[in-house]
Amino acid sequence: MARAPARASWGWFPGMDGDPAAGAKRMRLRYAGTCRVCGEDLPARTEALYERSTKTVRCLDHEVGVPADGPLDVIDPGKPGASARREFERRHARREERIRDAHPKLGGLIHALTDDPQSTRAWDTGALGEERLGSRLNELSSEHLLVLHDRRVPGTRANIDHLAVSPTGVYVIDAKKYAGRPHVEAEGGLFRPRVEKLLVGNRNCTKLVDAVLGQVEVVRAALGGAHVPVHAVLCFVDADWPMFGGAFSLRDVAVLWPRRLYTRLQAAGPIDVEAIDTTHRMLASALPPA
Repeated sequence: MARAPARASWGWFPGMDGDPAAGAKRMRLRYAGTCRVCGEDLPARTEALYERSTKTVRCLDHEVGVPADGPLDVIDPGKPGASARREFERRHARREERIRDAHPKLGGLIHALTDDPQSTRAWDTGALGEERLGSRLNELSSEHLLVLHDRRVPGTRANIDHLAVSPTGVYVIDAKKYAGRPHVEAEGGLFRPRVEKLLVGNRNCTKLVDAVLGQVEVVRAALGGAHVPVHAVLCFVDADWPMFGGAFSLRDVAVLWPRRLYTRLQAAGPIDVEAIDTTHRMLASALPPA
């Protein structure tokens, strides 16, 4: 028995006005869909036809009358924590090399029985935090939430841990795996200017606020003046958060934990799927993987 045309994941329904073939483009699908003509399942990364006017897809067997514009570029979302992981491995290997050069006979044993210095272990810890958060962001990604990881800031050696484009805007996310409870400590007031500092436990982390605000400016420049809200986030992966409350904002930077972040990213907003996709592509082009 022939299958009736199935509704595509973009919301097409029988009887929709307009010419479905108008504006159709051949592309490689980012998400699985269903051909609106024959009901054939189209897995993610399949080359198919996307109709912009109806936000539906068709398999290539129904290409008649559609301009062959060629496939859209496939975006590399990046690998979470990749640059931090590479730096840890570089430092770890360099230390082993120095030990073996200094102790040709016992170098291997000495290396195995001693730890890397804290400055090297910090790169491993940072990579773990980015990898964990990035993995979950990938699981949550959909046509309403597109993500990028480990993006190079042009002209520098710095990188942006994660970018998420959602119906409420672009989120610039700096992931940290610190121990201790994040909180704000204020200094000054009556006779001195009031200054607020970000602490995690007893550790002064105010410089992280400055860094992520700088990344926000980079992202705004990459958007080329597009009117898209850009939000700054510091996400502490393994911090000592209280059972109730705990999230706060410091100089327009949201300081929170992963689950709280996921809720914000999945909230409804005014930015539609097409604008999310366009914004995602702009950022992917301007900020390549690190």
